[in-house]
Amino acid sequence: MSVVLVDAGGTNIGSVRYALQRLGVEAPLTADAQCIRDADKVILPGVGAAGPGMARLHELELVDVIRSLTQPVLGVCLGMQLLCEHSEEGDTTCLGVIPASVRKFEESTERCVPHMGWNRLSPTVKHPLLKDLEEGDWAYFVHSYAVPVGDYTLVGSDYGGAFSAVIASGNFHGMQFHPERSASVGAKLLKNFLEL
Repeated sequence: MSVVLVDAGGTNIGSVRYALQRLGVEAPLTADAQCIRDADKVILPGVGAAGPGMARLHELELVDVIRSLTQPVLGVCLGMQLLCEHSEEGDTTCLGVIPASVRKFEESTERCVPHMGWNRLSPTVKHPLLKDLEEGDWAYFVHSYAVPVGDYTLVGSDYGGAFSAVIASGNFHGMQFHPERSASVGAKLLKNFLEL
């Protein structure tokens, strides 16, 4: 099985690679369109802002490449948000492969933005990506923008209101939290993705 990490300029790439290595998978970092098309699984990691993330994908001429993929694709953190149609962050048009919009968390005296730290997961549907995931399992988040709950939501979480922690549409999947920093739960979900 071949797995590639799209070189979208995210700062969590090293930790994602290490998490995959712990599962016995070597995943090269690449911006080569043919290499991405030929892979069995594609992971789009990312930490940063939507505008620069999409600018990087345009610069590398990878926008249409990613949109046309038919194998399982996983977006992580910003990578998940880039799979959506639009982000309020910088009023950015994203890849549009998952019919969702990304919105900023409302500022509050009760909650800090960004949402940073461990939070509980609440699966909403049965899906192979969620095998052995339990209600109330914990995952590690760092984000100021979130995807509202919708038909694409596989797992919800709550931070002053419900938001999507895991989304999917067709062969495209996203995890808002960092599986590579979410201990056994993150490892389990990465393994499930590799088995799709």
